[in-house]
Amino acid sequence: MVKKFAILLALMSSSALAANDIVMHRDPGCGCCEKWAAQVRSAFGRKVQVIDDRQRSSLQRKIGLPADLVSCHTALIDGVAFEGHVPVADMKRVLASKPKGVKGLAVAGMPLGSPGMEVPGRPRDRFNVIAFGTAKPMVFKSY
Repeated sequence: MVKKFAILLALMSSSALAANDIVMHRDPGCGCCEKWAAQVRSAFGRKVQVIDDRQRSSLQRKIGLPADLVSCHTALIDGVAFEGHVPVADMKRVLASKPKGVKGLAVAGMPLGSPGMEVPGRPRDRFNVIAFGTAKPMVFKSY
């Protein structure tokens, strides 16, 4: 009986840990997504599970992502969605503040110089981080 309890406890603990993993659905084989995931892994100190997902559009619809905000990957962290190359500081800020009506943040496309899209010697593109959810999408931060 004690052995069964110990096994059950171990399974529950590993499930609890897995719930804290960051899950990133990406266009299959996208290399810039790996670079972004490495920055997120380092900043959060958590595992990033990378899933090659050819059907990511159904996930994007499920989270309520407006079609004009699509990028190459969608990450889920603690119930909040992050589409594209969202800077870590913005991710941490929205996770800490949990603004009402915000389901996630998005950086549309793949702007040069955004996290994971850095190219030495090339200037960064201007881009906006957009908050989306139940309210109208709005600029969360501009770069």
